[in-house]
Amino acid sequence: MRRQQRIRPAQSATAHIEAGKRKSIRIPAAAALIALAASCGYLASRGHSSDTARGASSNPQPSTEAGRNVNSLPIEFEATIENRLHAPGSSPMGMVWIPGGEFSMGANDPPNLDRVGMRATLDARPIHRVYVDGFYMDKTDVTNAQFAEFVKATGYVTVAERTPRAEDFPGAPPENLVAGSVVFSPPGYVVPLNNHFQWWTYVQGANWRHPSGPQSSIVGRGNYPVVHVAYEDALAYAKWAGKRLPTEAEWEFAARGGLTGKPFVWGEELRLKGKWMANTYQGHFPDRDTGEDGFIGISPVAYYPPNPYGLYDIAGNVWQWTSDWYRPDYYKQLVSLGRVARNPQGPATPFDPSEPNEPKKVLRGGSYLCTDQYCSRYIVGTRGKGEITTGTNHLGFRCVKGVQKSR
Repeated sequence: MRRQQRIRPAQSATAHIEAGKRKSIRIPAAAALIALAASCGYLASRGHSSDTARGASSNPQPSTEAGRNVNSLPIEFEATIENRLHAPGSSPMGMVWIPGGEFSMGANDPPNLDRVGMRATLDARPIHRVYVDGFYMDKTDVTNAQFAEFVKATGYVTVAERTPRAEDFPGAPPENLVAGSVVFSPPGYVVPLNNHFQWWTYVQGANWRHPSGPQSSIVGRGNYPVVHVAYEDALAYAKWAGKRLPTEAEWEFAARGGLTGKPFVWGEELRLKGKWMANTYQGHFPDRDTGEDGFIGISPVAYYPPNPYGLYDIAGNVWQWTSDWYRPDYYKQLVSLGRVARNPQGPATPFDPSEPNEPKKVLRGGSYLCTDQYCSRYIVGTRGKGEITTGTNHLGFRCVKGVQKSR
């Protein structure tokens, strides 16, 4: 099986990142790295809070169903009910039809998995019923080739390619105001899992064209997912392509592929008949990736089998942006309404108790760095979160397209 070789990251800016952090100055490198902890599962284990969600009151009162408190109802998956309507026409190029319907959304806390990674499922409960309309979804994550076509047509410059402005980071030393992005940099030796600075580095010159730093390149990697895309970068591409980003509910319905309550998009077991079904992390995290699944680092799109709806890499490889703001209490607010949530759009405002001043969107799918040793969010229903101006070399996106309803 073909293996992707690790590209050695550029020299880090860790020293000045840490210095800036000690001085409580929010500089680009420190801000990006701190935000990274959220998308990798570490900060997700901290406390939860509540605020207003779209369609829910700021202090929702538990409603009842058949005389019972909704919050006390058994947490279990009920059958997925797919819409019977066929696609309204031929699917747009590179997209597949997702029929929509009603399903149970969220994740259980598997007792046999490592506590570090699975504490992150606290924000993916309670399991609740959701309905989504049908839509089209990209078969794969947006690739380098596709993103390059967009950049060529529009002249777009990504967040990671822009030099940070002094007025946006008051007090930051000029030498810290450099364009770059966050890169996974394995330490090469065993480290405790309580400090993500040990394996994430802000690299000057890292961006979608240079995923590991200025000496790296995407030449010959047109069919790999584009990475180092901030939320606004993904939005810009989607608008240009005549599409949009999926809601979190749309993403999960599509990922489940019509299956009910399975932990993986392909079924019950991580390895199907002994075969690796996604690009995840094997070995010892974060210092040694053995590449048993065929790759060390990201893999080309569509290398592994698709899910039942024909979606590739819907688990593992790279995280994917959704359009929903992140709140750890949002599912509880939906349940408190006492009815099936129809086409939920996410909460009206973001809130992450661990970083209350950082606006974050929900990330889904996990990445090539996911492992039950730390962050097992290749499990369907589990949630990630990403600060909207931060891109990394394990974060990408895919788009969806709705169906215009006839009047």
